[in-house]
Amino acid sequence: MQNRWNQQDADQRAADAELGLRVYTSRLLGQDEDLVLHGGGNTSIKGRQVDLFGAQQEVLYVKGSGWDLKTIEAPGFPPVNLRRLLQLGELESLSDAEMMRQLRLSLLDPTAPTPSVEAILHALIPHRVVDHSHADAVVAISNTPNGEAILRELYGERVLILPYIMPGFILARQVAQATRNVDWDSLQGIVLLHHGIFTFADQARDSYDAMIRLVSEAEDYLHRAGATTAIARAAWQPCREDLLALSRLRREASDLLGAPALVNWDSSAEAVGFASLENAGELATRGPLTPDHTIHAKAFAAVFAADPGAGLQEFATRYQAYFDRHAGAGHQRLDCMPRYGVWEQRGLLHFAPGLKRLQVVRDITRHTIRAIQWGEALGGWQALPASDLFDVEYWELEQAKLKGGGNAPEFEGRVVLITGAASGIGRACVEEFVNRGAAVVALDIADTLATQFADRHQVLALRCDVTDSQAIEEALLRGVQEFGGIDMLISNAGSFPPGAPIAELDDAGWEQSLQLNLTSHMKVLRSCTPYLANGIQPAVVVIGSKNVPAPGPGAAAYSAAKAGLTQLARVAALELGRQGIRVNVLHPNAVFDTGLWTEEVVRSRAASYGLTEQQYRCNNVLGTEVTSAQVAQLAALFASPRTAATTGAQIPVDGGNERVI
Repeated sequence: MQNRWNQQDADQRAADAELGLRVYTSRLLGQDEDLVLHGGGNTSIKGRQVDLFGAQQEVLYVKGSGWDLKTIEAPGFPPVNLRRLLQLGELESLSDAEMMRQLRLSLLDPTAPTPSVEAILHALIPHRVVDHSHADAVVAISNTPNGEAILRELYGERVLILPYIMPGFILARQVAQATRNVDWDSLQGIVLLHHGIFTFADQARDSYDAMIRLVSEAEDYLHRAGATTAIARAAWQPCREDLLALSRLRREASDLLGAPALVNWDSSAEAVGFASLENAGELATRGPLTPDHTIHAKAFAAVFAADPGAGLQEFATRYQAYFDRHAGAGHQRLDCMPRYGVWEQRGLLHFAPGLKRLQVVRDITRHTIRAIQWGEALGGWQALPASDLFDVEYWELEQAKLKGGGNAPEFEGRVVLITGAASGIGRACVEEFVNRGAAVVALDIADTLATQFADRHQVLALRCDVTDSQAIEEALLRGVQEFGGIDMLISNAGSFPPGAPIAELDDAGWEQSLQLNLTSHMKVLRSCTPYLANGIQPAVVVIGSKNVPAPGPGAAAYSAAKAGLTQLARVAALELGRQGIRVNVLHPNAVFDTGLWTEEVVRSRAASYGLTEQQYRCNNVLGTEVTSAQVAQLAALFASPRTAATTGAQIPVDGGNERVI
């Protein structure tokens, strides 16, 4: 376990008043995924605050709901009346709903976020600084038959070890009772079996150092016991048949979810190694690393054979039975879609409604399969009973963490493939679909593609020559493995060759235009069709040209290719409609913010018509300039369910061209 303390960084943070170092060490914990994953863990510091009347109040600054330790700042620590929290801790009982109500009432800033459900426990610990993590090594050891004994031998009297109990008020009461006659100065930490570890001190660095030290001791034990060398690794080469099966599975999973879902296939050496274990399916259904993970990954995994379809229904049946066994009168069953599964010999599958949650599930699963193998090396993986897992998965306070404000983005859970994505209309389409929540597979031959979208986690940017059938197939394999399928295709790649009358056309220029502006679109559509057939509300939008309904002299190679492309789209609409795939064409004109239109070209064309540059840019019925963003917005419209009854249409995007009208 690496100690990330840096004195220079700490000094800079310490200048930020009382919460400076608290923020700093909290972020150090949050940066280490072996300690904290996606909103897990919590930290606090006790201090004083002067009220409006000049009186000092004792305050607990504790991590607030909605904040992640990895990125937390001072506003993420709502100030809570410490004296009131201590009074709450003396109560014999307190319901979850009433506890949260009382925590809100205890806030000294009514606009601050809701305090952590562990606020009362943080208040009861008498030290000034408290840290809590779900350290993999500590929890993994506790998830074994002799885990408690191992931890007691490892830590001795320095660490209080307590049995698992639900978080919140009852956990605070458990700790209060267990420490009634304890000398807190003799303790370095508290381990909650199957849950996590607390450390505490009067200074932020001391508490952080204690966390790193205690977790490192657990990691050292795993190493000495040979557990860390027990991680299986193997290889599997994804093929087209696997990916088609995956796209069918995604569609069926979406039915279970009741909304579009993304599915990621992890075929890394570690994932395939775990999936190749003889009892991998049974191991993955024993339970999670910590019960907190159930709200993201459910209480157990699915198991899939070579053809994964049956495994989905088996999971749904098992999940329904799990719910029926443990549900009370007030429970409403969640969806029956798994969040991760073992695909035998092939790796791990991750399921989620959107990209953000998909990444959470992927990270949780990666840590879980490693911990399971550690546990097996120590005598057997032994998670909490299903009843305890159910209590956390269906705990209203945890479910509230998953409920974001407002509606989901329009294209959340859907996947779009966009060609010619590095510039012009293609790039505008990437931005438009990302803003609408889609997962984007962006293809272009440009070397700059990856760096252009490096800050967009929603975009899988793949360099691809769309005139090369093999390159297209390889890109689709990558895209479908990443997101589970293809729902929408924006077929945009193209170029405008230098103008020339027919008498002066050379064979190479003609063939090049046909190859990129027509044949490449056929190749992409041909390769995408099997995936689109398994897609969710599948749609194809082809970017044509004004030159189709209104060609001009000197552009035969371009106009003929775009006319052929439009005819291809019309035939595709007829053929693919039987599979529910819609195909429509947009015909842009004079989209000047693309690479085709340099300042020199605009100036030359304007002069040839006797117009100023601005007049030329707006030379249409509406007197408006057409932008790539406007084309992208229309592409999104025709890819959306709002045009579900439209296929085979050709729509101009040209401000009103007299020749077209």
